[in-house]
Amino acid sequence: MPIFHLTEEVTFPPPELAEPDGILAVGGDLRPERLLAAYRQGIFPWYSEGEPILWWFTDPRLIIDPAEFHIPSRLARYRRNSGVEIRFDTAFEQVIQNCAGIRTEAGDETWILPEMIEAYIKMHHLGYAHSAESWLNGELVGGLYGLSLDRVFFGESMFSRVSKGSQYALAGLVKFLAGRGCKLIDCQMTTKHLQRFGAKEIAGALFLGALERWIKKIEPQQWNDHE
Repeated sequence: MPIFHLTEEVTFPPPELAEPDGILAVGGDLRPERLLAAYRQGIFPWYSEGEPILWWFTDPRLIIDPAEFHIPSRLARYRRNSGVEIRFDTAFEQVIQNCAGIRTEAGDETWILPEMIEAYIKMHHLGYAHSAESWLNGELVGGLYGLSLDRVFFGESMFSRVSKGSQYALAGLVKFLAGRGCKLIDCQMTTKHLQRFGAKEIAGALFLGALERWIKKIEPQQWNDHE
């Protein structure tokens, strides 16, 4: 099947037409209107430096049902004794910068390029992108960020500066989202690490059905700053 080339018009081909590896389209831009249109259909940008913008729809899809989220007992015990505080949206720019930086510091390639960082910071200022953060002794030691549309959260990336820093943020985020009526957390790519917490794969068609069910309106959200 062909890979679609996007134009200035903010539209995407049907996600079901993605290649087996998940790639769907190329080109376009990272304007807020296009990002919102993409995520509403389960499509996300992912590309490396020197490449055009690539858009993906992975099938099967790894998701977390907040009602089925599992916190390993050891992690819960560590969290109680860690002194870590979970906050939300108090340091979004630091979180996304750390998600990019921790990879480049290790000599790994990152898709969180400067233009990607700029685009998601803009989405944060508009009230669509949010962060969950682990703080210890006044320092940011872990966190993650993503987009929140109605009752769905689309996770993007996470980082840790101390052992389990991102895991604490994830556990805090799921609890926070469940309290706000969130029904689905999109993990994009399947990892054994996330499956330890109860993440599971579902068929792409089921994922699209869930998005249609749980995203009825796209409005900015105001998050509190503490768990």
